[in-house]
Amino acid sequence: MKRKITVRTLSALLFALCVPAEAQQSTKVPQIGYLAAAPLSAITHRTEAFRQGLRELGYVEGKNIIIEWRSPEGKRDRAPALATELVRLKVDVIVTAGAGATRPAKAATATIPIVMASDDDPIVNGFVASLARPGGNITGLSTLAPELSGKRLELLKEIVPRLARVAVFGSSTNSSANARSMKETELAAGAFGVKLQYLDILDYKDIEPAFQAANKGRADAVLMLVSGPVYNAYRAQVAELAVKSKLPVIYERANDVEVGGLMTYGVNLTDLDRRAAVYVDKILKGAKPADLPVEQPMKFEFIINLKAAKQIGLTIPPNVLVRANKVSR
Repeated sequence: MKRKITVRTLSALLFALCVPAEAQQSTKVPQIGYLAAAPLSAITHRTEAFRQGLRELGYVEGKNIIIEWRSPEGKRDRAPALATELVRLKVDVIVTAGAGATRPAKAATATIPIVMASDDDPIVNGFVASLARPGGNITGLSTLAPELSGKRLELLKEIVPRLARVAVFGSSTNSSANARSMKETELAAGAFGVKLQYLDILDYKDIEPAFQAANKGRADAVLMLVSGPVYNAYRAQVAELAVKSKLPVIYERANDVEVGGLMTYGVNLTDLDRRAAVYVDKILKGAKPADLPVEQPMKFEFIINLKAAKQIGLTIPPNVLVRANKVSR
């Protein structure tokens, strides 16, 4: 009888010890690393969209998910160390906002899943084998930015009477994306009978001389292809220089208009960040990045700033205004 009691007591004790261990394992809080190339203060609309996407899937930051936010704050040489830090923290997934963040993350780990919140061409950049079957530990979303350059030139032609010359601000530091964007722009320019003046922007200090060169070259408008962490920190100053130069400028990103730029046509990046949360959820539930196709953008936005138009003495035609997703005054 005593032996039976002892066995039962031991069994109960073992069960009691097992329950907390299992409960602890089942309540493990996933840890996400979010690595941005741009300063976090400059992309709050994107980080909030990512949080929103997570909330829609039942994840609440600080409760059932932890997010480690990292950015080199415009100092690109710090990105590799930040990527290594996230790997050292053993995060479950790394989310990257731009190629400038994906590249160091890829170099830091070949095992931790990486979700690209945006990338202009993940195949050319060497991040995935194909859009349908990425292979490796990277998947996510593509912006298809180069293919939109022709549409931006078309919009400039609609708002600028007798558009004949357009200055294109590009950056050879992002050679692959820059070359593809220029190819699309040149095709559109040929169709519209527009001459292009290419100006290479290597650093923010090159922006003001570029506007001066555009005026000297009798440009009627500017097509902005420059992007990246250095440019992101100076968006407002670029918009001010555009007004000072009296040149209509079309940009790639919505936040250029939010800080005073004239107009933008491009991919809705906040939607991409919201969608990135879906990839995170799938991976946390066991999906492998190699098997998750890279998604192409589904939402685009055309935004016009009438205040900026007034400052440079430009009237936006009504047929263009009605097509805008948003008109700020």
